[in-house]
Amino acid sequence: MRQLIALILLVPLFALADAEAAALAAVRDLGAVNGQALACGHRATAARAKALMLDRAPRTYAYGEAFQDGTNTAFNAQTRMAPEACPTAPALDQHLDELSARMAKLLPAPAEGAR
Repeated sequence: MRQLIALILLVPLFALADAEAAALAAVRDLGAVNGQALACGHRATAARAKALMLDRAPRTYAYGEAFQDGTNTAFNAQTRMAPEACPTAPALDQHLDELSARMAKLLPAPAEGAR
């Protein structure tokens, strides 16, 4: 009986861990768009990615690290390619729109004044 109760209590923790992993993956993907935009000179797109990060993601080490890791990895990969390999700004903006919707589901906006 105790094992059943312990299992019932652990199920929400697994769901929470899955939600956290999905949110971190979304932030890492956001960082990747930021890195590509920076490498390709799309400053407005990079600024939009950063603003989305600041508006949606919790200000914790884990989320900051995920964004930075995504940014660095994508930037380094993009700069190793030919300049023609850069995605267009509209293509990156479309990806940002998709990420914004994804992040809105995973990371609800904080209450006004909570940041």
